Amino acid sequence: MTFQLVYTEKFEKRAIRFLKQHPDVKQKYLKTLQLLELNPHHPSLRLHRLSGKLKKFHSASIDMFYRITLEFEIRDNMIILVDVGVHDDVYQC
Repeated sequence: MTFQLVYTEKFEKRAIRFLKQHPDVKQKYLKTLQLLELNPHHPSLRLHRLSGKLKKFHSASIDMFYRITLEFEIRDNMIILVDVGVHDDVYQC
């Protein structure tokens, strides 16, 4: 089963800025998006539900420093991408 990635306007803007600031992470970023489409539960993504004010979101790891936050709707096979960036910045949604 594959999932459909939905790119929010906020995500697209953040992704462009993120990749300009961190061009060395581009391949990891693209690999993360591919894994999300194919198997969002792949262990390397370290997908987990967030808590507190971000409890409706999940987080997937690009690596130990960079994250993608997302809304994860299994019933519709949709993954709505919300934000991408440095760990501490992403969790400030």
